[in-house]
Amino acid sequence: MKKDNVALTPPMGWNSWDCYGTTVTEDVLLENAKYMKENLKDYGWEYIVCDIQWSEPEAGKDGWDYRPFATLCLDDFGRQIPAVNRFPSSSDGRGFSVIADKIHEMGLKFGIHIMRGVPRLAVHKKMPVMGTNISCDKIAHSNSICKWNSDMYGIDYN
Repeated sequence: MKKDNVALTPPMGWNSWDCYGTTVTEDVLLENAKYMKENLKDYGWEYIVCDIQWSEPEAGKDGWDYRPFATLCLDDFGRQIPAVNRFPSSSDGRGFSVIADKIHEMGLKFGIHIMRGVPRLAVHKKMPVMGTNISCDKIAHSNSICKWNSDMYGIDYN
């Protein structure tokens, strides 16, 4: 592959962290997507990314940054789901599907930021790992914790 044919322009998009930190909401996300569609899409901008802490219902109440050991919204298998108070269209198990559909209808691409590992809350609650007969506490590497965000444990791949 010729070097001049790869990534001729960088990925061009908007990431919620850069403006809102942990505090982004559904309305804010969609308003920024609308702005991008109307003002930047024709110039190659195409990505809308909802950054970290979208599963944290209290995010933003104590400021812009992370709340240590926050209670995250999880499904029955310990997987993060959007906080309904901040992303109301995610209710009834819809997740980000409504938001993604709206952004895709604008001709844009949608993504989310997910921390690596397994939520610490799922580990402490010994929630089941979907499709297995083990619980989250059996897959967690409790010494593997991100220095800047305490939400997750790393995974013990053994």
